[in-house]
Amino acid sequence: MNVTIYDVAREAGVSMATVSRVLNGTAVVKEETRKKVLDAIKKLHYRPNAVARGLASKRTKTIGVIVPDVSAPVVAEMVRGIEDIARMYQYHIILCNSDGQLEREKDLIGTMWEKQVDGLLFMGHDISQELVKTFEDAQLPVVLVNTVDPENRIPSVNVDNRQAAYEATQFLVKEGARRILFLGGPRSHLVLGEPRYSGYLQVMQEQMLEPLLFECEDTDYETGLTAMKQWLAQGKQLDAVLAATDELATAAMHACQEAGYQIPSQVKVISFDNSRLTFMVRPELTTIVQPLYDVGAVSMRLMTKLLHDEPVDSYSVILPHDMVIRQST
Repeated sequence: MNVTIYDVAREAGVSMATVSRVLNGTAVVKEETRKKVLDAIKKLHYRPNAVARGLASKRTKTIGVIVPDVSAPVVAEMVRGIEDIARMYQYHIILCNSDGQLEREKDLIGTMWEKQVDGLLFMGHDISQELVKTFEDAQLPVVLVNTVDPENRIPSVNVDNRQAAYEATQFLVKEGARRILFLGGPRSHLVLGEPRYSGYLQVMQEQMLEPLLFECEDTDYETGLTAMKQWLAQGKQLDAVLAATDELATAAMHACQEAGYQIPSQVKVISFDNSRLTFMVRPELTTIVQPLYDVGAVSMRLMTKLLHDEPVDSYSVILPHDMVIRQST
């Protein structure tokens, strides 16, 4: 197992900055604290990176990027935006996958700290108090990418997912749909979850229509296909599906087609994200367009402003969305 400075800090019950001070001898540390850190280092067989320690006071022109899964199309597009702007400002990036697991996220933050990155761009499902404390211990500039901090403590770049879902649901109602199913991921997700459910539910309430919800445990194609087949097997009627991701929408459309429904004459489908899937399927998907590349690019530009003490207009940036109408509606 690769032991990081975060592991040492956790074992000793101190911050990563305190561990660094003990290792580098750069500041006075209480003897009791110093002993705790040294005991933790010995117990965990930690071997600090001498090169990184030597760079402690210098800029490395490197930015750490932590994402849940870089193979996801939406993540890949945001990473491309990050990388292009990083290159423009002569920064390199170190990219790591967290699998959306809190402990791995914290370990990776420690790893990035050890590698002396100048700043950290973070994508995740939930910003807990525990994670915020890990950010603070690392003492690094942090920008959240397509990730929401409910208390707005950390600079971020996002899209208004609630408003986007509201407008998509309104569009379906204007097209004559009344039995509209919202096929979503975990509702607890602060980006893909609650905001999109909330926008949908507001329209259904305003129009006095019955909400039809299916909360999936994930947002991938296989999960969506299973969920949609389960819904259709119950014999429930519907005339539209609003899906929280392009993969869920594609799955919903395929399940409906297998069940004999015509798209869009019998069931209309709208998705989120506007990934390549939307024009690879037939009929092509109507979708909420999120400027994913721009989210990544603006996040990296915000980071450069923080690092160079440039003026920042807003620490909570909301980029505009759009809707592309294709054949699925």
